[in-house]
This record gives sequence, C-alpha cells and structure tokens, in this order.
Amino acid sequence: MRLDKYLKVSRLIKRRTVANEACDAGRVAVNGRTAKASVEVKAGDVIEIGFGNKSVKVEVLAVQDTSKKEEAKELFRYLS
Repeated sequence: MRLDKYLKVSRLIKRRTVANEACDAGRVAVNGRTAKASVEVKAGDVIEIGFGNKSVKVEVLAVQDTSKKEEAKELFRYLS
C-alpha cells in the first residue's frame, strides 16, 4: 500500500492530501530514509513523522485498504 494512503487509513494523518504534502516536504521517513508518498508500506516497517517540533515513531503491524476508527489503532504501535 502507498505510504500516503496508509497514513490516512491508519488515522496517523487525517487527510491523504495532507499526508502527501508531509511526504513532499520530507517530514516522513520509512525505515530511516526520507520517503515519498508512493513508497510501498508493509508490516514491520518503521515510520517516523515530524510534526513541528515533535516527532512520532510507529511500527506497522498490518496493512488494510479500509478501517473503522476503532480498528485503526490496531494497524500500528507507537515506539519510544
């Protein structure tokens, strides 16, 4: 699945266009590398997102095309 779509489906970023812009600005990294929106995401990948002066690091647990709000939390887990 594309990185921008995963960020939206997992509810890490609310809109796909915002996820796309974050990737274009270089604020998203997958497995330690700055990633474009088209990068394929799979289970086991580590995604780091920079939000202003703080950053969020998560591990991908599952990839789904759609998810309900309650299920979205099960697609990833936060890392320190």
